[in-house]
Amino acid sequence: MIGLFSAMTVWAWRRDPRCGQSSSAHLTDALDVMARLVHRQWQDEASRRQVFDPLPLPVSWADLPLPDVSDHRQLIGDPFACRADVPGELAAAFRTLPRRRLVVVGDAGTGKTTFAMLLTLALLGDRAADEPVPVLLSLSSFDPSRESVQAWLRRRIAADYPVLADRDAYGPTVVKDLLLEGRIMPVLDGLDELPTAGRLAALAAFNEHFPSGASVVLTCRTTEYVTAVEEVGVLPGAAVIAPASLQPTEVLAVLRLATPPGRRQERWTALAEHVHATPDGPVAQSLTNPLMVALARAVYADASGDPAELADPHRFPTAVAIEHHLLDELLPTLYARERRRDPSAGRWGQDGAHRYLTYLARGLCRQGTHDLAWWHLYRWLHLLARPWARSLLWGGSACVLYISAIAPWTVVFDASLWTFFKAFVWLDLPWVVALIVMQLVAVRLSAGLWSRDHAISAAIVISACGGLAGGAASVWVYFPELFRWDVFLSGAVWLGFSSLMVLLGTGLPTPPRAPSRGTFTLTNWPRRLRRTAVTVVVGAILGGVGLTLFLLAVDERPSWEVWLYGLGVGTGLGLGQSALQWVRGAASSDDLTTPVNSVRGDRLVTVINAAIGSLLFSLPRTALDVVEHQEARTVTSLLEIFDSHALSVCAFGVVLAVIPHAWSHYTAARCLMAVRGRLPWRLQAFLADAHRLGVLRQVGPVYQFRHARLRDRLAAGPTRLPGPRVAPRADPSRRGT
Repeated sequence: MIGLFSAMTVWAWRRDPRCGQSSSAHLTDALDVMARLVHRQWQDEASRRQVFDPLPLPVSWADLPLPDVSDHRQLIGDPFACRADVPGELAAAFRTLPRRRLVVVGDAGTGKTTFAMLLTLALLGDRAADEPVPVLLSLSSFDPSRESVQAWLRRRIAADYPVLADRDAYGPTVVKDLLLEGRIMPVLDGLDELPTAGRLAALAAFNEHFPSGASVVLTCRTTEYVTAVEEVGVLPGAAVIAPASLQPTEVLAVLRLATPPGRRQERWTALAEHVHATPDGPVAQSLTNPLMVALARAVYADASGDPAELADPHRFPTAVAIEHHLLDELLPTLYARERRRDPSAGRWGQDGAHRYLTYLARGLCRQGTHDLAWWHLYRWLHLLARPWARSLLWGGSACVLYISAIAPWTVVFDASLWTFFKAFVWLDLPWVVALIVMQLVAVRLSAGLWSRDHAISAAIVISACGGLAGGAASVWVYFPELFRWDVFLSGAVWLGFSSLMVLLGTGLPTPPRAPSRGTFTLTNWPRRLRRTAVTVVVGAILGGVGLTLFLLAVDERPSWEVWLYGLGVGTGLGLGQSALQWVRGAASSDDLTTPVNSVRGDRLVTVINAAIGSLLFSLPRTALDVVEHQEARTVTSLLEIFDSHALSVCAFGVVLAVIPHAWSHYTAARCLMAVRGRLPWRLQAFLADAHRLGVLRQVGPVYQFRHARLRDRLAAGPTRLPGPRVAPRADPSRRGT
């Protein structure tokens, strides 16, 4: 009962509140914080992408000259026209739209994402107090078949801006209320990145279920959007704009400014003369595309290469040939420049970085996504993607953990490891069977989304199935020639009840849809410390009282050792619950979700839940051991309770508790890929370097390649994967995750 109460308490704290509402003051404060965080986030990202270095490209935008793709002129106002490199003009043009709804279309590489970023920054630059805060999000993670538009927006905003989870500061319904009141304006990038069916369903969802008075901005490739409009209709009240082609002379002027003065800057002169002589040639065509201009800047402005080589008609007869050349030269140029600036920074090696990024590009193409979500990395390996194989892997992990736990006892009791191994086979095989069965049942239930909507019922069903399977295994182990109902029922109840406590406390044993949020912060520490003290005291009292009442119910006279054990268990569970609630609490008002802190947060929650799970899983076993030893009045007799079998029970509790968390699956996948030489051991450090160099871009907790064309080019090109590498020594200056 102690364990069940504690598990239910943890589960209750993990649930969203069903009552209460954020006040108007809460929403105003949250909106101010959001405006500051969004501006800082995209200002930093724009700097990494060199959008303002030296100047934004002078791209002009105007209404798309195609019929029946935008709403009626009376509903969308005057024709839209602006230059994206002039923030005041861009913001003013958007504010002239009656309903402030805009669809940004264009071919690949024409700067739609950059436009969305510049629009977000321009609107925040001179935002009035009553204006909504634009929030730029990638649409690639939206699945209309699984969740509504509003549910997806709430989930993404809450995940990307964890400060909004501070219910004391902003109330329990802040994200929901901000969206319903139209005080957040979604700027949604990449409608074309969804599959065809998903794209049509997403546009239909915005047409039918998005509030008619709410502002919104969408970006999409022209062909994909026109096709979607033909199927489901236009976005109500939205103007549709497209970019004009860049002028090569203006582009070359920007490229000269991006190049240091001197001989390097003069290298653009020959290319400018070639463009002037052949205004319809492949070089001139390439320089009308913002992506090609950005690639040319990265490859030639700060490197030793000569841009005049692009004028060679034999090497580059077409604009496509120039594009392939620039994409191929991007990685060598960026990593070589980094090595020149800081020789110690080239730890991955140019060839190694290229191979790793090629593997990532191919993996993303196979998965059909642009998002490098670290918590989905396990799906890339058959061993972890298939439920049967994954269940066996975690069952094997429990065995390894058990062997590691009992190894010291071979020294203490002067016994052989083989003796303990045989004890495991005959005594703990039912735990392995139960663990495997529970994972398979959880996968089956989660496939229909039933487990998410009925968490307690799903936990009961899963633990019952595991208990029945473990009970049957117990009969086979102890009485292989005769079916004993008493053994079966006792094993089923024991295993099922122990598992149920862990499942209620830590989650269902299946890979999660998203990582857990966790961070250690001293924000509001007096209030949190008071809650911790209350939780620990209540847990200790319940532990001592609960076990005493149990003994009185069975006509046993409890001893002080039972009180001591109950107090210890209650204190441990209280500390675990308090730690979990502390790290799940609000982050600092300056924190933004990034891939690195997302990994670290989920890892922190995983470790805490592992401790809670081991305690909950072993509680029935150790509680009965305490009752059996209560007549012994020595501390040594109580310590003997934690023998090798109790440690094995803890091992299975740990594994069952970490399975619901993304970090465990990510770590398994990362290590397997590193052993095979597919990825580096310090994967997050490698990805952070690639982001800093401009190879990847960051969107909340995920990375994306700088452009889809770079991903596709790497995936299509030849590569030589490296052989297996040994794990490098820990870098004291930088920890990898």
